[in-house]
Amino acid sequence: MLSEFKEFIAKGNVMDLAVGVIIGGAFATITTSLTEDVIMPAVGAIFGGVDFSSKFILLGSVPDGVAADDYAALKEAGVAMVGYGAFITAVINFLILAFIIFLLVRWVNRVMRRQEEEAPAPAGPSEVDLLTEIRDELRKK
Repeated sequence: MLSEFKEFIAKGNVMDLAVGVIIGGAFATITTSLTEDVIMPAVGAIFGGVDFSSKFILLGSVPDGVAADDYAALKEAGVAMVGYGAFITAVINFLILAFIIFLLVRWVNRVMRRQEEEAPAPAGPSEVDLLTEIRDELRKK
């Protein structure tokens, strides 16, 4: 069982997947920072200094000692609320990540097409030539 596990881990696809997950996690951190630290403050400035990350709708009562406008404290206290600002930030984060992945896949497809176009024609007979040879040999028998 251990040797099968080693063989499974050593396969290229598993290692490629592991590298992809690790890089994806790091890239998600960069995208989150881009959204929260660059894009959302700019969007907030356009809308008059609004901080979307702390926008919410209270659904329950506010416990004593917690400020009614402190999203983080209310969330920590377990108050029922809809954090639509955090949701908007997450959606923008997702759209940025999806767009960058789209651009990456598009670039890889272009590179692959160029390599296919630049690849020399295969040497030797074509499929039609081989099939014709087989047909002719079968007719002789």
